[in-house]
Parts: sequence; C-alpha cells; structure tokens
Amino acid sequence: EVTALGTARGAFLRRWRLLGIDGFEVDLPDTKENAAEFGYSGSGDNRSAFPKARVVALAECGTHAFLAAEVDAYAVGEKTLGQRLYPRLRGDELLTADRGFYSWQAWDTATATGAALLWRAPTQLDLPVVRVLSDGTYHTALIKPSIRGARRERLLAAARAGQDLSDINTVPDAFDERGLPVIHLARVVEYDVPDRVGNSTGELIVLLSTILDPAGGDGARADELAAAYHERWEHETGNDQLKTHLRGPGRVLRLRLPDLVHQEIWAYLIVHHAISALTAKASAAADLDPDSISFTQALRLIRRTATGT
Repeated sequence: EVTALGTARGAFLRRWRLLGIDGFEVDLPDTKENAAEFGYSGSGDNRSAFPKARVVALAECGTHAFLAAEVDAYAVGEKTLGQRLYPRLRGDELLTADRGFYSWQAWDTATATGAALLWRAPTQLDLPVVRVLSDGTYHTALIKPSIRGARRERLLAAARAGQDLSDINTVPDAFDERGLPVIHLARVVEYDVPDRVGNSTGELIVLLSTILDPAGGDGARADELAAAYHERWEHETGNDQLKTHLRGPGRVLRLRLPDLVHQEIWAYLIVHHAISALTAKASAAADLDPDSISFTQALRLIRRTATGT
C-alpha cells in the first residue's frame, strides 16, 4: 500500500478524495508452477492458453494512481479480493464501485472504516423506500440477508419512524449477538443517460451512497453523486495504462515461478504509481487536469531519461 498523491483537478467530491475499485487479469508463462499457483480461465477446449493471475486494486480517480492492491489466483473472485482491500479505506475517501462488487458483507466492511461509499446497486437488490428527500432521492434500508420475517419488518418500521439505528438500547433488533449492525441506511440516486446508445439505451442507473443528505458539510447533491460515480471509469484508464502501455499489449509476464510473478506484478503497480505521481506533480504546477497529460508521452520521456537515449 502506498500513500495518496497530492491534490489534483477532478480528484475530489467536496471533502472526499474519489477512489475506484476494479480488477484485471494478467497472462503468465505457462509453467507447471504458475499453473498450480494461479490456474487458468475456462476448462477443456475453452481453457486459456496461459495461466492467469487476478489483480484487484484501489486507485485514485483523479490521477489513476494505484494505492493498494491484492494479487491472487484466477479462481479467487473480485469480490473476495475487494473484501481484503476495504479495511484500508480512510475517512476522507469516497469509494466508487460497480454493481459487481456489492454484497452486504462488502458494504458493511467498507462502511465500518468511516469512508463514504458510492456504489451501483445490483438489479435484483430490494431497496425499500424509507424516506423520500426533497431532491427526489430517497433513503433505503440495507438489511443483512439472514434477517427475515417479523424482525426485518420491525427494522423497516424503526427506520421509517426515524429511530436511531445505531443505538442498541433503542433498536436492539439492529444488532446481532456480537453487537454488530445488521442494518445500514443508504441514499438511493436513480437516473438515466438520455443520449446513450447501444444495449444500455434507457437503462436506469441506481446508485447507493452513505452520503445521506443533499446539502450541508457532509452532504452532496444528486447530480454531484451521479457525476462522481462516472469518475469510476478513470480506474479503467489506469488499468489500460498499465496493461497496454506500460507492460505492452498482449504481452505475457516474463517470470516463470509464482513468487517472482508476484514481484513482477507489484513492480508494474509501483512503476505506474511513480509515473502517476510525476504527471500529477507536473499537472498541479501547470494548473491542469492530470487527464490532459498523455501517459504514453510521459512514459516515453521517462524511459529516454532513464536510459540516457
């Protein structure tokens, strides 16, 4: 894990530093050691040509810099690796995530850090209306899936009555036998993108956020949240910078033993962070958005400087 970079345009929503979480795969040399450690995608005739490692990382949306990552076998899913990353979040950060990362456990773990969350909701997730806000967004109750029946109804009633769900004495149903919460309030923002084309035309986008108020020092408007969520795609840009430009398109890693594979992947992540730090510093000095500086050109300049050519 490395430290966050300095301030940059597009790096914040109000007081929160915007982060994204996403994953990518890496092709490895086809050795028996790598196959045993990392495995392949698919099986039989559809098996991949090379073993694959899976990487899930936290990255700054404003600078594309990777801040923390988990590396594991291909069979270890993104949700599992994400669960290892959430405890590293900080109270001044806002984590954006696609709907594939949502689960009760993930939301509960990430919320406990004090960081703000802005995640897309899975289409099948039940989002009961607790309170409609003045801007058309609404509060919902995210309840642990194992809580059902009468207890679930009592929790919904307590939420709609405005009771303090963080007080075990007031709403004992809101906690399990270990004293851990089984319900969280979240704010729902719904919108579509009018000029979108293709299969997603007219699709309703549903966001969940821990930012419950539309205004105030700890609030944010619905349009701000929608714009902040779409900054999540900057993480995809960081993935592309590492995989296509820094490593090379379609290139298989060099090292043939699992321990060395881990070292090589971490080397790429660290070098990408160093390049992001340089471009962030240069953009700040010129009062520019880091997106206006070409990663490819920066990489070429750094390579020429490092090799003396």
